Amino acid sequence: MKTLIKNMLTETQMDRLRDARLLFKESGTARFATSAQTSGMKIASSARSLTTAYYSLLSRKFQREERAVLLGLAKYHAELQENDANVFLMRRNVHRIEKGLSMRPRRPVFAKEYILETVNVYRKVVDEPDRSDETTGDSLRWSYDVLSEYFRVVAEDPVLDHARKVFEDCPAPFPKDEQTARVPYKRDLDDHPVSYEQLEKLAIKRRSVRWFDQKPVPRELLDKAFTIAGLSPSACNRQPFRFLVFDDPKMIETVSSLPGGTIGWKHQIPVMIAIIGSLDAFYSEKDRHVIYIDGALAAMSFSYALETLGLSSCICNWPDIESHEKRGAKVLGLAGYERPVMFLAVGYPEPDAMVAYSQKRPLEVMRTYNPPINTT
Repeated sequence: MKTLIKNMLTETQMDRLRDARLLFKESGTARFATSAQTSGMKIASSARSLTTAYYSLLSRKFQREERAVLLGLAKYHAELQENDANVFLMRRNVHRIEKGLSMRPRRPVFAKEYILETVNVYRKVVDEPDRSDETTGDSLRWSYDVLSEYFRVVAEDPVLDHARKVFEDCPAPFPKDEQTARVPYKRDLDDHPVSYEQLEKLAIKRRSVRWFDQKPVPRELLDKAFTIAGLSPSACNRQPFRFLVFDDPKMIETVSSLPGGTIGWKHQIPVMIAIIGSLDAFYSEKDRHVIYIDGALAAMSFSYALETLGLSSCICNWPDIESHEKRGAKVLGLAGYERPVMFLAVGYPEPDAMVAYSQKRPLEVMRTYNPPINTT
């Protein structure tokens, strides 16, 4: 409808329409309508049943998320039933075993509840390499090393002994003496590669840059920054996201129009990146927000890494607007269980361009030590 109106009206008429809309917001009628809407929300939020009714009957704002979560759950559990080769489950469980190996004191028997499903997933991935990209990288070596260490240190137990037999019957994907084992280790606490002052300078230097030099960005530099992004914290080390990178001008023209806030400067973006979260990484609805948490952590590391390479970025917000979600899913070719987390514009900063000062909130407002808690 908005596009139709734009095509029918002249620019002057559009300006008048915008002015009339802004003035209407200050009218008594608009204030009455807003007050009525606020009262309705207060009533609907007063009880869980009323909230459910509100979002079932009066608002469809969460329907896309609900369906995406359900599609992800269906895919996750179908893979377990059909072939056991769910790589996200393997990554999660291997990380859980790592934490068990690091416990003080370490229990002689642990991970008993999930070790069989873990070795079965591992066996499938090793036996059928085409099932996952994990076989071509370091993840499988990590899984092998952690499971080898686990079976070396745990006590005898019927369930663990059976799982050990399944694991030992799998062909070793790598020679045992190829590299240092990728198992829990002690960090070198005397090594301080970056000082606080250096990190603070980097954080201050990193600004949202919207004006870029019109020269290509080497993919080698982008991959260096993505490598740092991949070292970011992730819940149970699942890393349920991927980066879609666009450096073709025609594709950038389309993709840069997806997020809001790019009007007026999107025409000179050298690289556009979409961070996509995958909800098939989780066995329960309780983890549905992890794609946003993990994706945001990776984006922050990526942005800092870019600055060290002479590049800059602007993180573009992705509000949950149905029309935007629908178009984004179509343009990017997303599965139903995938959702955009955010977009980033990347390039060499234009030397004479200005950036917003963006005064941050005071420390005293953001931080509270030992606030009152309810222990009853």
